[in-house]
Amino acid sequence: MFSKTFRGGIHPADGKSLSRDCAIKKLIPKGDLVFLMNQHIGAPAQPCVAVGDKVLVGQTIANPGGFVSAPIISSVSGTVKSVASHACANGDAALAVTVVNDNEYRTVDGYGTERDYRSLSPDEIRNIVRDAGIVGMGGAGFPTHVKFAVKPGVVIDRIICNAAECEPYITCDYRLMVENPDMAVLGMRIIMSMFPGSKGVFGVEDNKPEGIAALKKASENDSDISVVALKKKYPQGGERMLISAITGKKINSKMLPADAGCIVVNYASLIAVADAVSFNRPLTHRVVTVTGDAIKQPGNFEVPIGTNVSELIEAAGGFVTDPEKIIFGGPMMGAAVYSLDLPVNKTTSCVLCFINDAADVEPGECIRCGKCLTACPERLMPIKLKNTADVGDYAEFERLNGLECISCGCCTYICPAKRRLSQAITAAKNHIIAEKKKAAVKK
Repeated sequence: MFSKTFRGGIHPADGKSLSRDCAIKKLIPKGDLVFLMNQHIGAPAQPCVAVGDKVLVGQTIANPGGFVSAPIISSVSGTVKSVASHACANGDAALAVTVVNDNEYRTVDGYGTERDYRSLSPDEIRNIVRDAGIVGMGGAGFPTHVKFAVKPGVVIDRIICNAAECEPYITCDYRLMVENPDMAVLGMRIIMSMFPGSKGVFGVEDNKPEGIAALKKASENDSDISVVALKKKYPQGGERMLISAITGKKINSKMLPADAGCIVVNYASLIAVADAVSFNRPLTHRVVTVTGDAIKQPGNFEVPIGTNVSELIEAAGGFVTDPEKIIFGGPMMGAAVYSLDLPVNKTTSCVLCFINDAADVEPGECIRCGKCLTACPERLMPIKLKNTADVGDYAEFERLNGLECISCGCCTYICPAKRRLSQAITAAKNHIIAEKKKAAVKK
């Protein structure tokens, strides 16, 4: 059967065999839990607790900092130890609430109470999703309730679940597909109820036949939900790539999926919607893959958000030997970290540990092979964009459509000279966006 896909992309070794057959294990944290305020795109959350306060599972400990923001919910019961700056995975620091776990896991009133989503209005569902702190859990962290707030007159005809999980090594969503397809289908039905006449689509890469089968069985009695096999190719799970492969429609950086009549939701986020709306359980836990050749016992772990990553490594048997490189996320778009003294966030899908840093090579000169042009899913000219970025010619960078780059890393991966194409382009793009924001504020 022909699998749908997009133009461009690459075929890296996926490394998923290390953890794909490892059932999800629940991890009970031992130490303090740290809740960073910047676990999402947009304005950081604002703490609403103080040192010494008692908190419960499901209690809001930080309110949204704006419309494009999300609250932070405690995943344990205990006492607030501090409200202070804490290190982040990207090397920066952010405000965080630290809670001393009392190991009693007492919950707020009403936690886990069932309700029928069919009795709720779209606005009520949207508010529940907002108050539950749900964001894109595949890595982007975009507040989910904002996706549901479409402009008046915009017709949404397709709800797309990003179940591609195209990043190498990551298997947390795959395990959720195999072990918990019913909740994902429930989440899909809830979102579809907000947009009458819409169809639901699960987009799954064809290297996950067990996941495809599980979702088809879970949705077999709903003719408005389909499961589409996508070609195993990176970055198949990119929002633009998914929309293109499934609908044939194209969007760019100036557009939203809603402009193509679509809403795209990550698989784990879909389950979080079902949890929040149907069972009054806000986003407090997530599944994380711990893998790589430096890990003794790779696996998938359901952990309370805020858990120290070192506890995840311990749960996976520790290191075979000290790794040269540790990445939060996948090897293509993840962030290399310098310390394990970091908390699990809403967007922490994977902790990837390598014995050797394969990327630590000296780049050579461009041989003009054109492979980066062929691989780029956005049809850009990566080598020209890097050249303009290197000399700070940002006007030319924009003229060459550099702002359309999605930072997928395909160009760097495919380059035989191992030139830092994606890194240079992303840095230039971030600089231009920051300058535009500064100019807008001055106006």
